[in-house]
Amino acid sequence: MKIAVCIKRAPDSETRFKIAASGTAIDEAGVKFDISDFDSYAVEFALQTVEKAGGEVVVISVGPDAVQETLRKAMSMGAERGVQLKTDGAVYDGYAVASALAAELKGGNFDLVLFGKVAADTAAGTVGPMVAELLGLPCVTAAAKLEIANGRGTARRELEGAAELLEFPLPAVVSIDEGIARPRYPSLKGIMAAKKKPLENKPAQLGPQRVTVTRMELPPDRPPGRIVGQGKDAVPELVRLLQNEAKVI
Repeated sequence: MKIAVCIKRAPDSETRFKIAASGTAIDEAGVKFDISDFDSYAVEFALQTVEKAGGEVVVISVGPDAVQETLRKAMSMGAERGVQLKTDGAVYDGYAVASALAAELKGGNFDLVLFGKVAADTAAGTVGPMVAELLGLPCVTAAAKLEIANGRGTARRELEGAAELLEFPLPAVVSIDEGIARPRYPSLKGIMAAKKKPLENKPAQLGPQRVTVTRMELPPDRPPGRIVGQGKDAVPELVRLLQNEAKVI
């Protein structure tokens, strides 16, 4: 099988953020970046699939030169090669990114194109379905389980209080949900090997950018908590505060 995994460089979810002076981006000083969480699940699933069935995993990312580190990490996990679709900076328009990815994927003879369910930073979840539409391929989103056999795929999607089982022909586009595969840690051998693996650099063929970030701000600080007392004697005051101040009862 030939599998493409589209990955994104995103801030680590445990990083403390500051807004940059521009007011439209985060201050990257001291911020740790990594493969977006759901994308790492997609990489792991692709690797496990080709380990069983044979084939090749190609990782693709849109962005400035900083994404090369992200691609190299995926290659240290086991991907055979990487492709950077280069831009001058971050691109926030999902359709623009999807257009660049579709232009690269078209004609690549991929059996499966994988995405993470959502990116860790924007949480939009739009790029995968847009790529599927641009390529004219079937699309399944948020697959919690996925099986590939005999030119077809079977995916399980977890719904609120239920589950959905879908079958589809290959080639196809699938976005991967949490729990499908736990991403492996790159070994020292894998890290050294990744330095020698091919990483192509191409200008991104972005579509029209109709979405821009006009302002970015952190949520307000929570007010400090209050201790109203201890034991049963504190209950009347707690109820009064919940009724009159919090207005939740």
